[in-house]
Parts: sequence; C-alpha cells; structure tokens
Amino acid sequence: MALSARDQLKYWGIGALLLVLVLWLLGNVLLPFALGFAIAYFLDPLADRLEAWGLSRGLATAVITIVAVVILLVAGGLLLPTLIAQAAELVTTAPELIARLQSGLEARFPHALDQGGPLRDALDSVGEAMKEQGPELFKTVIGSVGSVVGIGILLVVPPVVAVFMLLDWDRMVARIDDLLPREHAPVLRRLAHEIDRSLAGFLRGMGLVCLILGTYYAIALTAVGLSFGLVVGFIAGILTFIPYLGTILGGILAIGLALFQFWGDWGWVAAVTVIFVIGQAVEGNFLTPKLVGDSVGLHPVWLLLSISVFGALFGFAGMVVAVPLMAALGVIVRFLVQKYLTSSLYLGPTDPELGTEDSALSPPVLPEQDAP
Repeated sequence: MALSARDQLKYWGIGALLLVLVLWLLGNVLLPFALGFAIAYFLDPLADRLEAWGLSRGLATAVITIVAVVILLVAGGLLLPTLIAQAAELVTTAPELIARLQSGLEARFPHALDQGGPLRDALDSVGEAMKEQGPELFKTVIGSVGSVVGIGILLVVPPVVAVFMLLDWDRMVARIDDLLPREHAPVLRRLAHEIDRSLAGFLRGMGLVCLILGTYYAIALTAVGLSFGLVVGFIAGILTFIPYLGTILGGILAIGLALFQFWGDWGWVAAVTVIFVIGQAVEGNFLTPKLVGDSVGLHPVWLLLSISVFGALFGFAGMVVAVPLMAALGVIVRFLVQKYLTSSLYLGPTDPELGTEDSALSPPVLPEQDAP
C-alpha cells in the first residue's frame, strides 16, 4: 500500500535528521572520504572522455592516476618546499614588518603615533602578539591539520578512495538509482541531474579559475620582487574560490605586504595593486563567465548571506563549502517553489467538474438590480 504524503514526509524528515546527526558526530572521520569523493567527482568527466576514446574504465582510471601522481610529485618537489619556507618566514618576520610600518608612519605622520595614542597602542599590541605567538603559529597550523584525523590519513586516504570510487563510479550511480523509491524516481533523477549540472559547473569552473589566477599571481608577484610572492599568489588563488570576499581578502593580503616591504617606494606598491586589478578584471570579465557562467543561479546577496552564515557556523571551511551547498539547495528550493505555484495551496481549491475555484472561496456574486 502506498504511503500517504504525511507519512512520506515524516520518513524523509527522519532520514534527513539522521544524516545530519551522523555528519555532525562523524564529520572528522568522514572528512578524508568526502575529499576522496570530491576528487572522484571532479575527475569522472575525464574518465568518461577517455572511455569514449576506446579505453576501458580500469585503464582510464589507471591513466588518470599515473598522470596525477606525476604532476603531484613534480609540483610538490618544486613548489612545496618553497611554499612552506615562505609561509614560515612570513610568520616569523611579521614583527619586523610591523616595526617597519610603525617607523614609516612615524616619519610620515609624527603626531599620529604619539606615546599613548590609540594607533601607537594598536601597533604595539600587534607587534608584541606576533613576537610572542608568531614562531608558534606556523607549527599550530600544521598541527591543526594533523589533529583532524592525522595528517598521514589526510594525505593517503583521499587519493586511495578517489581511485576506487572513480573505478566504480558508473556502477555506484546505477546502484543508487536502483535504490530510489519507484514512485519518486523520475523527480529525484531530475533533481540529481540539475544539482550535478550546477555543482559541476561551479566546482570544476572555479577550480580552473583558482588555478589560473593562483599561477598568475604567484609569477607576477614574484617577478616584481614581493618577498612572499609565491605563497601570497597561492593563497590569493585559493581565496578566489570564495566569491567577492576571496577577492577582497587576497588583495588586502598582497597589497598589505607590499606596503610593508616597499614603504615609501610607491611605484612597487602600485605595481602590486595593478597586478591585482588586472587579475580581477580578467577573472570577472573572461574567466568566470566562460568557465563558470551562471551555474549557481543565485543572486549575489544570497551568496554573500550564505558565506556569512556558513562562515560564522563553521569558520573558513564553512566559507569554502557555502556556495556549493547553496547551489544544491537552490535547485531544491526552485523545485519546491515550482511545485507550490502549481498546487492548490497557491491556486486555490478547484471544482473537479468545472475546473473553477470552489464557491466557498470565490467572491460572492451580487444579484443584478433593476435600473431606477
């Protein structure tokens, strides 16, 4: 016997609550597997393309794995030591940078930094904090990664999970399709297809945008002589994944460091600023429209609201996943709105024979009066 709409809503609601509870309790344990799933999801179209060229699924997975390992080894060997060294140096030299900024401000604005003034106290407190906590900050960042489930697991498990999921992706999707409730299978397939299109367009498009901009910033900032150009470019590229806020944060970081390093030599500060202006112009007018398009389908205000809410709840990780989650949620909300606009709740009860609104809810018809 088919379940009533009330019972279906109850069971689906219980299932959603259980899923949220499991994710809440086992989030740290599931993190490496979620990363592996994301990698496999990102690479599945490439595997499908290789299959279309005549390779088997196993051979396509092997080719992708070998190429990915070679790229990671080469990139890791060439860039990772420099990135780590620059990041550590940036943290340890932060007090000196604060002191240079303070001396520059004193030379330009001698009365603004009088002893006991708010700006002087603020700079002194920042300098003392960086002097005391700076050497430990980099170790803390590395340690926090290991505290999730162990840095070894985070490095090993996601690639292994990605390989196995990429190998069995089509069978896994077919198996999930077989488990869908037959009554709702067509609707669920349509929703899954729209969510996949929205997520794929955003994740793969923004991944390429971040890679292109990160490479551009790293090369350009290093070329103009910024001391931490490689790590700043890397960070700025990653922050591009966060719409609007990422651009602002990356620009503040790069231009702020340029002010520290090139204080008084405004030509180099202007050069760093121009690098970011060019990067954002290219990203906003060419890269994002071509590679991402309107895949998210949300108004910028909703994007900023989602970033703020998820950031407040889950920190930086929440800001990163806010837009993909809102893209999926937006598909579901648009579907629910569409159902509402065709429901009796919106249209009102109708007469099954006449197809008109029920008389109980229709405005009364007043009797015509004879003309005086």
